[in-house]
Amino acid sequence: MIRFAAWALLLSTVPAFAGFQECLGELRAKAASAGVSARTIESATRDLTFDPDLLAFETAQPEFQTKIWDYLAGLVDDERVNDGRAQMHQWAHALSVASSRYGVDAAVIAAVWGVESNFGQNFGKRPIIQSLATLSCEGRRQSYFRGEFISALKILDAGDVDPNKFMGSWAGAFGHTQFMPSTFLRIAVDLDGDGRRDLIGSVPDALGSTANYLHKAGWVAGLPWGYEVRLPEHYAGPSGFKHKEPMSAWAARGITRIDGSPLGEGAAGLLLPAGPEGPAFLVTRNFNAIFAYNASESYVLAVSLLSDRLKGLPGVRTPWPTNDPGLSRAQRRELQALLIKRGYDLDGKMDGVIGTKTRAAIIDFQTRAGLPAHGRASASVLAALQGR
Repeated sequence: MIRFAAWALLLSTVPAFAGFQECLGELRAKAASAGVSARTIESATRDLTFDPDLLAFETAQPEFQTKIWDYLAGLVDDERVNDGRAQMHQWAHALSVASSRYGVDAAVIAAVWGVESNFGQNFGKRPIIQSLATLSCEGRRQSYFRGEFISALKILDAGDVDPNKFMGSWAGAFGHTQFMPSTFLRIAVDLDGDGRRDLIGSVPDALGSTANYLHKAGWVAGLPWGYEVRLPEHYAGPSGFKHKEPMSAWAARGITRIDGSPLGEGAAGLLLPAGPEGPAFLVTRNFNAIFAYNASESYVLAVSLLSDRLKGLPGVRTPWPTNDPGLSRAQRRELQALLIKRGYDLDGKMDGVIGTKTRAAIIDFQTRAGLPAHGRASASVLAALQGR
């Protein structure tokens, strides 16, 4: 079955290889008509080749549904909080300028940076121009990626980014806070004042651009993103972060802040990321502003909770509805080390990233140990590997 799948994928990409140069010619013509200089077009596309691996990224289905407690365990752990506080101290001036200029909470700006690239440690390693050219010529969203391809060439044409460092994710996002090229052209700012908007080489530019994005998305200065609340027993009322109601309406339903303080004024939506049996949050329009940055409730909650932790506030107090919690990145690295010690081939990686090989090894270990073979990097798997 695996051999057949690989053979089928190879066949599906053969026409793309054959037609890539013709497609690239069309892209060059569109870029020229959009005002990109001939010099930039030639230097950026002269040696381009098709990357068939990207099609698997675009079409692959998740191997399992990530639980919210797994997602948050790896993104909002003590390691990221400590690193984030150190980065906030190092870049205090840039954060202060970005925050005051655009009215966005400095800790939220830093939290986006932490979730997007682990404070500049994980930009992505794929050439942006090659990725966008490939996805412009083959795949499900060619029209969208053609626009991003031309936007990327415009960035190079303006001299904002070093062509040799124009690397990022498989889909074309790049820099400390992972902007798509079209977003860069609309939103990016030159916060450090050197005449370039550089989200790869300039932390201040990245922080300022992120603040500008959230500002344009409707961020309200001084308004919290939300906070954890306690539901009355057997709550069955409305929920959903887009369903905003006055705080008085939520109070009338018996909802209180987790620390017992008043709900306050304004309007909010009730977020139940694990259902009414798990943690609950009342979230404001600033939660929606972060959602505009990345349309995932889990992502926005991770940014929001990380921003609280960066300010010294406590984490989630209500237990998640599971008896098998997720692991921090340090625990995931330990899990990988124990799998390698047992002979599993993870390419020597102990990076805390749970990829295909790590999941396959977990499933095999669980099967051999008589455990449910769910493939999650969870507390029960780590305990079994530790011999507990």
